[in-house]
Amino acid sequence: MRLGMVGLGKMGGNMTRRLVAGGHEVVAFDPKEAARREAAAAGAETAASLAELAGKLDPPRAVWVMVPAGEVVESVLGELAPLLGHGDVVVDGGNSFYKDTVRRAGELAARGVRLVDAGTSGGVWGLEAGYSLMVGGDAEAVSRVEPALRTLAPGPERGWGRVGPPGAGHFVKMVHNGIEYGLMQAYAEGFAILERKQDFGLDLAQVAEIWRHGSVVRSWLLDLLAGVLAEDAALDGVEPWVADSGEGRWTVFESIELDVPAPVIALSLVQRLRSRDERSYPDRLLAALRNAFGGHAVREAEGGGGPGAGEGPPA
Repeated sequence: MRLGMVGLGKMGGNMTRRLVAGGHEVVAFDPKEAARREAAAAGAETAASLAELAGKLDPPRAVWVMVPAGEVVESVLGELAPLLGHGDVVVDGGNSFYKDTVRRAGELAARGVRLVDAGTSGGVWGLEAGYSLMVGGDAEAVSRVEPALRTLAPGPERGWGRVGPPGAGHFVKMVHNGIEYGLMQAYAEGFAILERKQDFGLDLAQVAEIWRHGSVVRSWLLDLLAGVLAEDAALDGVEPWVADSGEGRWTVFESIELDVPAPVIALSLVQRLRSRDERSYPDRLLAALRNAFGGHAVREAEGGGGPGAGEGPPA
């Protein structure tokens, strides 16, 4: 099929390459000229603007938008919508908040344009291995872009599917990422315990490699973890600062709204937030309180005495 691709970053660029390799005609746009050159080198036709992209596609058009969630998606769809017409389909392949997707689907429908939301997982490995695609939208709109979905997925009949109406794809992807938070946290905590048990002299890379084969905790995340540890088991070049891109927060908010307990996902999000606090106020306050009620020692910060420094237990 012939379709447009808006956004040629790590995901959009690789998806363009996979589509072209699968025999599709892709008209690619990105505001960065270098990204457009790379897409052209991969065999895509390029456009220097959204207007030019829309002009190079014959109605009914299909345009895949692969840009960061939030304001960028809002801006791109706001500029793209007037360039499209009745019967055209737009795919939002990013990690948009599903409630925004439902709203945007309604706004585009008023113009006769249908929105398909494709929650996309696979990261930088998707070019080679394919992408897991959780798709929302009306059945007819999804069928219009099915040839592209079948090519982008790990296989024509696996790794993708329409899961419901507009918004459903991004909702499923949101929960997928919440689960991912919990899995990653469990691996991190388990290997931290192994690393701390110094008297056994454990080779963490070896342990990870053992677990990769036959173990009930084997997974692609464990495969990646084994590669990380094989390269630098001490992680000397990595700062203990973990970002979150939003989906974990949204999953926790949704669990509260639906009265569904999700303690593992919630705690894994909290741990990410805590990783960014270089001088944790609550931890310092806890230390001060332990000193205040029990005279427990306080480790003094550089440049001055902490609360109760040099004092004995309270009378």
